[in-house]
Amino acid sequence: MASRPAALPTPTTARNSTNDALPAIDEIRTAQDRFIEFWGEMGTRWGVQRSVAEVHALLFIAGEPLAAEEIMERLSISRGSVSTTLKQLAEWGLVQRVRLKDRSDRREYHQAEQDVWKLFYTILRARKRREFDPLIEELGGCRVAQKGTRKSERSKQHDVKIDELLELCKFFDGLANTISKSGKGIERASKLLSRVLGSVS
Repeated sequence: MASRPAALPTPTTARNSTNDALPAIDEIRTAQDRFIEFWGEMGTRWGVQRSVAEVHALLFIAGEPLAAEEIMERLSISRGSVSTTLKQLAEWGLVQRVRLKDRSDRREYHQAEQDVWKLFYTILRARKRREFDPLIEELGGCRVAQKGTRKSERSKQHDVKIDELLELCKFFDGLANTISKSGKGIERASKLLSRVLGSVS
């Protein structure tokens, strides 16, 4: 009597065997792509080129050094764009050039800062230098006259408003300057502010 052929795997069995490896990779890739797209959109709202924000997002969320070729392939951008973007991010202190232990790999690798508090401080410091410092300087030039000079009542009212804005801006400027570079100052300030706001709500 002929032996019966071995039973073929059911569709459910076959589907489960492939799900053990693929979905985890696909889900991570999808989530990473969603974050990169979101960070790129936020970058444009902050006045940063989308490609710059997306390269930073990829390096941050990857959590490991990536070569220019890997960034090009993942984001579908040119080598020239990657090179320019990495240079700009390095100048801002958001990414660093790293060397791999494998000396046979001569490619240049970059890695993003992974400490979120340091990351926040670096972005805050860059925006302060680019936007906040010029704001204080420009406000100072918006007064009608220097303090101590005689001026009309309307001029006084104008200068009072400018001085109040300057005082507010200088307060936050001083606050930003006192934050430690480790980012712990921001963390402590955030927790304190949270407690204060919670107590008045």
